[in-house]
Amino acid sequence: MNRSSEPQAACCSSAFSAAHDARRGVAEVCDRALARLGGTPDLAALFVSADRAGICDTIANEVCDRLGTECVIGCTAESLVGVGQELEDVSGLSLFLARLPGAELQPMHLTFERTREGGAILGWPDALVEQWPAHAAMLLLGEPFTFPSDYLLERMNDEHPGTPVIGGMASGASQPGESRLILGRQALTGGGVAVLLSGAVRVRTVVSQGCRPIGKPFVVTRAEQNVIHELGGKPAVIQLHDVLVTLPAREQEMVRRGLHLGRAVSEYRDRFEHGDFLVRNVLGVDPDTGAVVAGDYVRVGQTVQFHIRDAQTADADLRQLLAATRQQGGGNPLGALLFTCNGRGTRMFPGPHHDAAAIGQALGDIPLAGFFAAGELGPVSGKNFVHGFTASLALFEAG
Repeated sequence: MNRSSEPQAACCSSAFSAAHDARRGVAEVCDRALARLGGTPDLAALFVSADRAGICDTIANEVCDRLGTECVIGCTAESLVGVGQELEDVSGLSLFLARLPGAELQPMHLTFERTREGGAILGWPDALVEQWPAHAAMLLLGEPFTFPSDYLLERMNDEHPGTPVIGGMASGASQPGESRLILGRQALTGGGVAVLLSGAVRVRTVVSQGCRPIGKPFVVTRAEQNVIHELGGKPAVIQLHDVLVTLPAREQEMVRRGLHLGRAVSEYRDRFEHGDFLVRNVLGVDPDTGAVVAGDYVRVGQTVQFHIRDAQTADADLRQLLAATRQQGGGNPLGALLFTCNGRGTRMFPGPHHDAAAIGQALGDIPLAGFFAAGELGPVSGKNFVHGFTASLALFEAG
């Protein structure tokens, strides 16, 4: 389906319901969100608590009937997000609506198929195969057991550079077949559902990895796959030790709880700043060989820097990025979708509602919906990646 919105004022709305009865919950979120929108939406994003996966087909059909649109994507999740609130392990529904005049919307169901060459992503609409629109952005929700989102993002980076992909992987399932993806009236058990937005709509992104750098950047001088043997011509573990001894006691304790490594996304910089690095876990160190094992492949010549993460660091990182976004944007966005890690929330912060509250404090009470993901998608330095312990935010603005 290729839908172009009719000329109206751009607007977003959202609603949340924790009603015990699912059908009543559908009525509540649809009625509230429609009343706030003041008309028929062009796009809807629906997030359903994982305990209702078995009735997602019924929910999807009723939502389409009530909204008057079938441009709906969604998924099941263990916890949901609304305006100023994150409801962890609560039965409910979170709905986001957008009226986007002059926008082109391309919903799709993507699947992965193994081939002799490695694999292929199937399900692209014919119109996109023929011509990819300029200044597009993609919302993507994936099923974690059947859809290799990292493979898709690599393809997107190579074939459609500059198109941000933001979203998350469905959560709350322990095995294939338990999660549901929603596309229009369909409740699907695999693949990915997406909407490509182009035309008179702008989607800005905020990707908070929740880390900050320690020490100085190093150039990788010897490595094999994800094993780093040398940094700056010295054994990697020696360079790490030299960083650690300069840290205060609190930060040394943070390193003991979990160390991370940032890999510079682009080497074409004279200096590297916060936000230039894709952060991955350090899986271990080998004092005998002097190697550091990273949670990502690295190659000789890349620039890396060690990072640390805790609740205080994650809070500061998100607030700094939101403040910068508000300053750059010159005003509040129409609305937002939040895809935050299921390892954040009260598993990371001392109290509930952290990310949703921070967004409200920085951007005002804008319409907001989202979920706790089992992998967050978003761009860093112009390239799309799958993240962990990250808050990925899509901000909608009129084009």
